[in-house]
Amino acid sequence: MADDFPPGTVWLVGAGPGDPELLSRKAERLLAAAEIVFYDALVGEEILALAPKAQLVSVGKRSGRHSKDQSTIDGLIVAAASLGRRVVRLKGGDPSVFGRVAEELTACAEHGIPVRICPGITAASAAAASGLASLTLRGAARQLTFLTAHAKAGEALVHDWDALARAKGTLAIYMGRAAAPSIARELIAAGRDPATPVMVAVNVSLPTERVLRGRLDALSFLVRTIGQDDPTVLLIGEAVGARGSVTEDRMIALAAIPSSPAHR
Repeated sequence: MADDFPPGTVWLVGAGPGDPELLSRKAERLLAAAEIVFYDALVGEEILALAPKAQLVSVGKRSGRHSKDQSTIDGLIVAAASLGRRVVRLKGGDPSVFGRVAEELTACAEHGIPVRICPGITAASAAAASGLASLTLRGAARQLTFLTAHAKAGEALVHDWDALARAKGTLAIYMGRAAAPSIARELIAAGRDPATPVMVAVNVSLPTERVLRGRLDALSFLVRTIGQDDPTVLLIGEAVGARGSVTEDRMIALAAIPSSPAHR
């Protein structure tokens, strides 16, 4: 048993975008040693199978469909670790990117529970890889901004759209399917070029993956075209449109995308 996983320790582990081959070797080792695994709904069976000795506990946590609230999850983690069990909290993507990791770190700290983080490949990186795109581009995209398009129930999505429209870089927007029309509208209204390249990626790294490319003023059309109510990441910026950034069979020609307001 590795010295970094004694009894009563909690590891917050990134499961990556879904493909088990994209899981880190450290994450695989921690899963093999775990005695209990609290996992998100987006974690696949192939990855869960890497924890053969562990009790597997689903805690839901899919956008808009949470089987357990965060305080309940925190309590389960603390209770298991307090009994001296080796605990893995397994999250899709990277735990530190919209993964509610701060709450779980705080809960462990308040109860004197040793806790550590094992990073994973985040969806934006996997989407760029699947689309053969770069997230940065010399001279055009020198910054990368991560955003969530998911707001609390009853709350409006609030971002500094003026600053985002002026930013010379790539926007990586998580959980962006439902908000795609308003995202495009707000960015264009704030001055972002309607022809800015965009990429829409669904189920990245999985056999059901789809990646489509177009322009900002056709973003809602792209989201409708991709036709899957599954985890979606939006990439917006010049780097996405760099020559050779997506294979021909995954490309929607710009000429084929309606550009009239009715389709936006």
